[in-house]
Amino acid sequence: MPDVDGLLAEIDSSPEGPHIAAFFDFDGTLIDGYSAVAYFRDRLMARDVGTQELLKSVAESVNVEMRGRDVHRLVEIAVGALGGRTVDDVNKMGERLFRKSIAQMIFPEARLLVEAHKRRGHTVVMASSALTFQTSAAARDLDIDDVLCTRLESRDGVLTGLVDGPVLWGEAKASAVREFAAERGIDLAQSFAYGNGTEDLIYLATVGRPHPLNPTDALAAAAVERGWPMARLSRPQHLSPELVVRSAAAYAGAAAGLVAGLALGAVNRDRSTAIGVTASVGSELALAAAGVEMDVVGAENLWAARPAVFIFNHQSQLDVIILAALLREDFTGVAKKELKNDPVFAPLGWLADVAFVDRANTEEAKKALEPAVEALREGRSLAMAPEGTRSATPRLGPFKKGAFHVAMQAGVPIVPIVIRNAGELMPSHGVLISSGRLDVAVLPPIPTTDWTREDIGPEVERVRQMFLDTLADFPR
Repeated sequence: MPDVDGLLAEIDSSPEGPHIAAFFDFDGTLIDGYSAVAYFRDRLMARDVGTQELLKSVAESVNVEMRGRDVHRLVEIAVGALGGRTVDDVNKMGERLFRKSIAQMIFPEARLLVEAHKRRGHTVVMASSALTFQTSAAARDLDIDDVLCTRLESRDGVLTGLVDGPVLWGEAKASAVREFAAERGIDLAQSFAYGNGTEDLIYLATVGRPHPLNPTDALAAAAVERGWPMARLSRPQHLSPELVVRSAAAYAGAAAGLVAGLALGAVNRDRSTAIGVTASVGSELALAAAGVEMDVVGAENLWAARPAVFIFNHQSQLDVIILAALLREDFTGVAKKELKNDPVFAPLGWLADVAFVDRANTEEAKKALEPAVEALREGRSLAMAPEGTRSATPRLGPFKKGAFHVAMQAGVPIVPIVIRNAGELMPSHGVLISSGRLDVAVLPPIPTTDWTREDIGPEVERVRQMFLDTLADFPR
């Protein structure tokens, strides 16, 4: 089965312009699995599913999976359970569900396909039988403006428990695509469509460039008959014995580095020795055990101007190990106050004299950063995440000004560290580390000696744009 590189090459050589569309199915195509399952599991955990609804849902799921029925009855059960809830509450639930579960289900290579179509100026559309609240957050994260999905009926901001319009499944999805194309002047003969199930056959056939992604056996057989090119995307992290063993070994390696650092620090009565050994030895052992190979572009910039404030895009807990492996010695960091009592991070935080800040209290946060400024003046570097928190996806969040103020007050440069795929190897709220290549770009130091308080806002945006540009066109 062809790989994604072939699809990307086809997209790159296709005509440009918004009259060409790329239609993406959601469940199983853009994400590994089904958003409805994540939604139902979340409600089960919250004990928000009654016995009758549970039995009906299970029975109808069997009918869909084993007997080939369409999803209309299953959708009716799910929508009926939402009757009486406000639109705002359900939308908030969808946002929370995305951050908690669905964000980690997005195929990394699906992002590449969407981005490739965007570069050609194509009209990118999500077409799915899923409900509005299941698709909206994912569409925003993927920068997809147009969504064709099953919509919920509401009156005065309250859901009625009924569907507003057709369930976009089978022929209904194909009809929605044709109607959208007619309204927007889309040339379907030149357009692309992606789907994964046999129910997508009619929908895929509406365009001149159909591409089954991660196809079921039945769809793959049909695609072979029709001569449709297919591709199977690499799955996001999923549980396996190797993953568990490697992750456990990585944590053991980090712990061994901590023990060695504390021992040598005690012998030499030197805290900086303890920090250096823990950071360098512990991180190397952890990455090797996890099977992570780090490819660093611009490594010379890590040492070009020290002390410095090293800022990085924050995707996962793996970032702690990454920063330790890069900076190695004479550095400290900033972390949220909740980590002060974390059994894994607390010992490292104490050893490195990390500044713990209360993100909910601006004044307290400023006071907590004062020791960080002093550390910079004494010659130690500082690592900070200007986003302030881990991003659930590779999408870069807004930058806060704290790191920039600290650098300006201490008179030291800012050094951007752009991490491309840490979230793929260790999801935002995950604990297991997948093997693979980790891409890092260290940009040249940015002087701050001439900055004033009035400069901070524009400088923050300028530096954030550097991250965006680097992520969009990663070196090497």
